[in-house]
Amino acid sequence: MDARTPKDTTLGTGLAGRAARNAPAETGTVPAPALGEQSTLGKRAASEADAATIPSGRDLRLDLFRGLALWFIFLNHIPNNALNWITTRNFGFSDATEIFVFISGYTAAMVYGRQMETRGIVVTFARIWRRSWQLYVAFIFLFVVYLAEISYVIGRFSNPLYAEEMGALQFLSEPDVALVQALLLKFRPANMDVLPLYIVLLASFPPVLWALRRWPDATLALSFAVYVGAGLFGWNLPAYPDDKMWFFNPFAWQFLFVLGGWCGVGGSDRLTGLVHSRLVVGAAALYLLVSLLVVVSWWWHPLDGLVPEAIGLIIYPISKTDLAPVRLVHFLALAIVVVRLVPENLAMLRAPLLRPMILCGQHSLEVFCFGVFLSFAAHFVLNEIVGTVYMQLALSLAGITLMVALSVLLSWYSRAERGLAARKNL
Repeated sequence: MDARTPKDTTLGTGLAGRAARNAPAETGTVPAPALGEQSTLGKRAASEADAATIPSGRDLRLDLFRGLALWFIFLNHIPNNALNWITTRNFGFSDATEIFVFISGYTAAMVYGRQMETRGIVVTFARIWRRSWQLYVAFIFLFVVYLAEISYVIGRFSNPLYAEEMGALQFLSEPDVALVQALLLKFRPANMDVLPLYIVLLASFPPVLWALRRWPDATLALSFAVYVGAGLFGWNLPAYPDDKMWFFNPFAWQFLFVLGGWCGVGGSDRLTGLVHSRLVVGAAALYLLVSLLVVVSWWWHPLDGLVPEAIGLIIYPISKTDLAPVRLVHFLALAIVVVRLVPENLAMLRAPLLRPMILCGQHSLEVFCFGVFLSFAAHFVLNEIVGTVYMQLALSLAGITLMVALSVLLSWYSRAERGLAARKNL
């Protein structure tokens, strides 16, 4: 896919900074990075739902950027939406997918690494695979509901173009085969590619975590070698229909996941000096500026032709499927700048203004699935009823409000459930 016509899922923020390895160990599953590390159903600590009582060791930047990315994903999934021009995909090479995958590996290594110390390898591996199963069930549930929504709109308004646009054509033509392929994670309608990627990465994570805790640098180097091999030799997984491959190549994207895991088991502490180096931060900022100019030149005519043809032959196409090096470097540069500008102890992180975004980040699995459903509903309204700019803004704000409301409801339920469990133990 030519990166000059980016159609993806947002953002490209933060190298999660320093890990909250001193935070209280969680007793359930791994916390959810915006899509990546999806939040556990009903098992978040009550302190995570109340900004006033969040443990000081918890790095709120993780949840903040997951929540922000979820909002951007929702906006970007609504075609012809004026509000999606504020999202970062229009101002740089990387977007939300990089955030999701990196934070997924970061929190998985951080949380499950602690559990490996206290509960042993067998129990920890079983918990990782149980989490993978939960994500798989969520994917199948979303697949069924999403296809039902698309099929209803197609039948009700006699508009078959939605089937092709949303990637549902195969399902409508041969539903039995498409359903089997969906169960195998090979068939995915539009906007659902991130979840299967995360399922595969997390399911294969146990031996990687074991290796990261013993030989972190060697494991990261091996992961990078696989990433390079995927780019050079075209390694990827087959998808459905048979002429397609996975949109997010797991052999390429695993490196960002493992890099996050490397940081989660202690690598971030070793990078402190590098991140705070003026030379490194300056180089990162310069790369972000160059990236901004290049991307803006794709859609702003005064900058058309800014990139010399010789340079264009080198960097284009900027493949999202294979995590092109310029995307990876852009994410790392942005991460360095964000970590420098947004320290872990920033008081603003506990401000009420940011709490809705943080709550969405804490319940990212549910919010992501809900956002996919809402984005198609908004797309349908804009196409079939009214598509004015005012309606675009109204639907965008209404969708974000509903996502926040869902996260608030889930946080309330978590507190109520834990309170009930505490009373039973008295």
